[in-house]
Amino acid sequence: MSKVDIERWDVENQEFWESKGKHIANRNLWISIPSLLVGFAVWLMWGIITVQMKNLGFDFSQSELFTLTAIAGLTGATLRIPSSFFIRLAGGRNTLFFTTALLMIPAFGAGVFLQDQTTPLWVFQILAFLSGFGGGNFASSMSNISFFFPKRMQGYALGMNAGLGNFGVTTMQILIPLVMTFPMLGAFSGGSMILKSNSGTIFKRIMAGSETWLANAGWVWMLWLIPLAFFGWTGLNNIKTKNVTPNLKSPLVSMGRIAWLLLISFVTAAIGLYFILTFKQYTWVKWFVLPAVIGSTVFLMKSLSPSEIKTNLSRQFKIFDNKHTWIMTIIYTMTFGSFIGFSAAVGLSIKFIFGVKHILGADGVWQHIANPEGPATFMFAWVGAFIGALIRPFGGKLADKVGGAIVTQFVSIVMVISAIGVGYYAKLAYQSATPQEYFMPFFIILVILFTATGIGNGSTFRTISMVFNEEQAGPVLGWTSAVAAYGAFLIPKVIGENMSSGTPELAMYGFAAFYSVCAVLNWWYYLGPKAEYKNP
Repeated sequence: MSKVDIERWDVENQEFWESKGKHIANRNLWISIPSLLVGFAVWLMWGIITVQMKNLGFDFSQSELFTLTAIAGLTGATLRIPSSFFIRLAGGRNTLFFTTALLMIPAFGAGVFLQDQTTPLWVFQILAFLSGFGGGNFASSMSNISFFFPKRMQGYALGMNAGLGNFGVTTMQILIPLVMTFPMLGAFSGGSMILKSNSGTIFKRIMAGSETWLANAGWVWMLWLIPLAFFGWTGLNNIKTKNVTPNLKSPLVSMGRIAWLLLISFVTAAIGLYFILTFKQYTWVKWFVLPAVIGSTVFLMKSLSPSEIKTNLSRQFKIFDNKHTWIMTIIYTMTFGSFIGFSAAVGLSIKFIFGVKHILGADGVWQHIANPEGPATFMFAWVGAFIGALIRPFGGKLADKVGGAIVTQFVSIVMVISAIGVGYYAKLAYQSATPQEYFMPFFIILVILFTATGIGNGSTFRTISMVFNEEQAGPVLGWTSAVAAYGAFLIPKVIGENMSSGTPELAMYGFAAFYSVCAVLNWWYYLGPKAEYKNP
């Protein structure tokens, strides 16, 4: 059982689990977690980098900075679609090694191009686009881990992988401001830049007029990725069984399959992004483009793939014939989509709602003036994501004990109330000459919202693992996470649009309405008298 490819895997057999399975499963889990953590960090790093760009005086508008974070969100979500099916096509070890290594491309690019404040916007848009590699990794990682653990431990295993992996968001939000305070890699860190405004850091070391080395925001991940790629290659396993990866090829062929499907997804994401950016004055365009991107990606994956891949995908695509795939996709979008979307948007939201005074001129145009009394963005931006990630394993374990749907129901109610509260205080702040007065209630309610998303992330995965059989559970886990990941695009985009209109609260009220729909769906299908699966 020490070889890379495992040909017998029966974790529902208690004797097999205790004698052989547990050790192998835990080793794969604890290599998977830090790899996923860095994937999240690289994917969402633009949410913090753009705040510092604003502080450093990069010549980009508020809308353009929000768009950078949204671009990474869109590509990351789109890449999750093929990633949902990688494990059956290429094996866990081959997939996780290759996709982790690909993260070096945007990390290296950020380290190079963030050294120059005259770098054009399109370069950063490309780097944000490539950061989507990190977003895609979640689907394949979760699908892979689901095969290693017995059903009775699915909530724990998936909660640990996703919850600690989600710490990549918090790690990034703390580590990037810290490493920017000194020339970490000497000449490779580039020349220092002088801050024009203050957003604070966790250690209060970045202040207006001080030096910063922005390029370290990219270089720091290279120090993680090189050893992680090594441990992934030497320590992970492929499960070569009928229900997991029945026709496993050589590592080179397997990685070729992954690269081909990633290329298809990059093309569809790029076309969708082109239409969204070209017609950005029409905010409704994105609601038509995103379904088109999802549908065309799935269609082209099957249509343009070699026959063996096509046959494999056809079998996995049977998940789309199950209505519970679509129900759980909507519900999981409520939890993970909100977690990842607010994680991407929280830094700029705090900066532009409370760090700026908004004055409506006589001509009806909003004027934005720096607020010296505003909160230190970097001191607060990481808290919500930290708590949401920290509590996710607890959500999984709680769901293992009392049932996934009942936990999700309570979570959805809390999210409805919290979203309304966040929107209310955002409105008061945006219309006030002293917005900082409303920051603490806004922040406390936002943290409650993050906490609810974390618990719900764990409980929804428990429901999926119980509703679907062994063959379908992995692809469904990946698929639901793919669609939910579009929250990393939609939430920053919608918040940015509403802030530009002077009505940031409308975004939150809209999210609250969506959470209400999810609460009804969860009750009807998994808790109510007509539930097909009673509190799975």
